[in-house]
Amino acid sequence: MDKKLTNVVLSLGVVLVIFAAVIFLLSRNFGILNFEVDQATAVLRFVFVVIGVLIAFAVYLFTRENKAWEVGTREVVWMAIGAALYAVFSFLFNGTVFVVPSLSQVALRPAIAIPMFFGYAFGPVVGFFTGAVGNMFGDALTGFGLSPQWSIGNGLIGFVSGLWMLFRDRKQSMNTVLWVSGVLAVLAALLYFMNRSQANMLFFDPANNIFGDAPITLFAGISILIGLVLVLAVRFFFKNEDVAAAVTWGMLGNIIGLLFASLSDIWINGFSLAAAIVGEFLPSAGPNLIFAAILVPLLVLAYAAVRRQSGR
Repeated sequence: MDKKLTNVVLSLGVVLVIFAAVIFLLSRNFGILNFEVDQATAVLRFVFVVIGVLIAFAVYLFTRENKAWEVGTREVVWMAIGAALYAVFSFLFNGTVFVVPSLSQVALRPAIAIPMFFGYAFGPVVGFFTGAVGNMFGDALTGFGLSPQWSIGNGLIGFVSGLWMLFRDRKQSMNTVLWVSGVLAVLAALLYFMNRSQANMLFFDPANNIFGDAPITLFAGISILIGLVLVLAVRFFFKNEDVAAAVTWGMLGNIIGLLFASLSDIWINGFSLAAAIVGEFLPSAGPNLIFAAILVPLLVLAYAAVRRQSGR
């Protein structure tokens, strides 16, 4: 087994072991951390964790000669830093702290820019670890309990954000990503207009004992299109190609990762396709995309400035 393969397997294996330990061994409350997982569906949730890890590994196998898969001490350090930052900021901006005033709750998650940035800057493996482990511990800090398949979906956000490294022609790859993302965003929005009465399955209002009872607002339903327009503006009007690539690939990661998480609930929670897309995907993916267009450029520019000052 060559070193690159060993390091990738170890990195993904660590994620799998952490999730297995949390789901089957630590599924309880430890003070400020709530590792509670629904034990009735724990095995099925872990199956989707495995599927997410296998997706990442399959992409590696087909592109293993690329330098994007180099994982050394530097990448391990960034994994730890990224996961810690994502956990803390996910907790600070969770749905009970910062909510859009509306008929249904739309939790703003500016922290989503962290796995996008870490994936783009340090590679898909770093992005995967940052999103998956960081989201899981962020949820544990929040106290609502864990949905491991959603944490893996966040891992895929960071993972896909780093896949730009696999392509020689960055501009052409960005154009392809825009087309794919645009089609998926429009289809999701169309499904919303066909199912406007569908309840927001991510809506939590513990004070009033309301859980997933209200339909999403028009803003939430079209927020993914608003985010798409913002990303297009960054892509075609921002002169910095690094920023454009980071935002474009972050958009695709956001869509694929949260589609994975939402669609998994069709099997785990017995949701319909409309409930998964309108009641889960849109309220999470739309606001995320808006933040990606606004915050990822700031992180990329700040990182570039630090590298220039350090002479790297």
